[in-house]
Parts: sequence; C-alpha cells; structure tokens
Amino acid sequence: MFDVLRALGRDLRDSLRDLAPIVVVIAVFELLVLRQPVARLAPLAGGVVLVVVGLTLFIYGLKLALFPVGENLAHALARKGSVFWLIAFAFALGFGTTVAEPALIAVAAEAGKIAAAAGVIEASLESQSRYAGGLRLTVALAVGVALILGVVRILAGWSLPGMIIGGYLLVVAMTMIAPPDIVGIAYDSGGVTTSTVTVPLVAALGVGLASSLHGRNPMLDGFGLIAFASLTPILFVMGYGMVVNWT
Repeated sequence: MFDVLRALGRDLRDSLRDLAPIVVVIAVFELLVLRQPVARLAPLAGGVVLVVVGLTLFIYGLKLALFPVGENLAHALARKGSVFWLIAFAFALGFGTTVAEPALIAVAAEAGKIAAAAGVIEASLESQSRYAGGLRLTVALAVGVALILGVVRILAGWSLPGMIIGGYLLVVAMTMIAPPDIVGIAYDSGGVTTSTVTVPLVAALGVGLASSLHGRNPMLDGFGLIAFASLTPILFVMGYGMVVNWT
C-alpha cells in the first residue's frame, strides 16, 4: 500500500511539474494581456485539478498495466515462434487501440461537420456520422497495417530510415492527386493516432519484440513503430478521400 502511495506521489509531482508551464502561460495571458478578471481563473483552476488527477492516474496505469502487458505479450508470442499470431496480434492491437482513441473520435466528428458544411457530403446527421465512422475505421485500419509493417521490419531487420523516407515520398505523390479538402484531415490524422491510448501499447510491443529476438537491439530495432503509425494514416485517409470524392 505504501509503495502504491509513494508511486502515486511521484507521478503527482511529475504531473504538476509538467503542467506548470502551461498554467503559467494561460494565467499570464488571461490577466496581463487580455485583462480578464481574476474570477475567470476559477474554472481554469478547477480544470487543472482534474487534469492533474487524471494525468497522475493515467501515468500510474501505464506503468502498472499497459507497458507490461504489451511487452509480456510480445515476449510470449516471440517465444511461441508463430509469425502469424504475432502479426495478427500487432494488427488487432493497432486497430483496437486506434478506433478507441479519444483524439481520433473528436477529430473525425469535427471532420464530418465541416465536410457537411462544405457540401462534400449531405448536410444530415446520418451522413456526418457515416463520414466520421468511415474516417475512424480507415485510420484504425491504417495503424493496424502500420504495426504489421513495423513487426515485419523488426523480424526481417529492414532499414527504418529507408522505409520511412519511401513512405513520405509516397505521401508527397498522393498529396498531388488527392482531393484538396481531404489533405489537411489526412495529415492531422497522422498526429491524432499517436496519442494517449495508442502510443504506450505500440511502444511496448516494439521494445518487447526486439528484446525477445536474438540479434535484435531494443534501442535500435524496438522503436519506430510509432513512426509507421503516424505515416500510414496519411496515405489511407487520402485514399479514403478519393473514394468518397468518386462515389
């Protein structure tokens, strides 16, 4: 019990330290630049307390469960020696964590509203929901494919810089032919996938797999999966935009 409280105390201290610059900047602009009354800072203070508590519990949960689970499953599947199950797990992990990613849900919903307002889709809640759902599934599928590529790269020892450079050259090529109204959403989709839910499990998978394989260095080979998870959604969402535009 005391160990848990000490760990929570350390995470609370770290959360306060990390959030302090953000709070100071907002407070300075509210009081000195915008000349807002001090009373307006009360909701900010309440929000900061909730964020600190939530961030502290989230970080503790990562250390307690998500990182160990990702690493242990990667170790177990590597020892099992089944490439099929390892790839299936990587795809399921990427798809499942991404489709539940809060940042992606918010961006997809906003994209549906803007697409309806711009006349890209019908101005109805059903069309907006269908557009947002399709966008979420497209990004989740992209991250699943990204983890498959990352796992195969670790197994085969392929060059990470070469794959990333080739991927972004393909992004540039697709940008030239994709509908202009989807390009911005596509680029943002690459960022929202690497958020609170996805990153810890993806990083743990890569490090755990590289640690389990003879001849692989966790520092050199274990990282890089998150780069794939940022790259492939851009390609897939631009492809999704082409399909929507044609249909």
